[in-house]
Amino acid sequence: MHPLILVGIFIVSSVLGYVLIKNVPSLLHTPLMSGMNALSGVTVLGAMIAVATAAFTGSKILAVIAIALAMLNVAGGFLVTHRMLLMFGHKKDKEEKEA
Repeated sequence: MHPLILVGIFIVSSVLGYVLIKNVPSLLHTPLMSGMNALSGVTVLGAMIAVATAAFTGSKILAVIAIALAMLNVAGGFLVTHRMLLMFGHKKDKEEKEA
């Protein structure tokens, strides 16, 4: 595929993703974040495949950066989800988990 077509697909998908997330009510953001962790995992796998198949050093560097950013997103998402779930526990359970 021509690189300009790939860049165009990336731009359209980025704008579409932004518009979709912008229209989600704030009450649904945290539950959606949990689901997005799975998609970030797919991004990590795709970036690992890109590292393995990249022919140029610059491509490999960009793929490694993509892996690092996707893993940061996954870890942050799990931390936020964990904190959200702690809010719904009993007071006794909270004290045991914090200790």
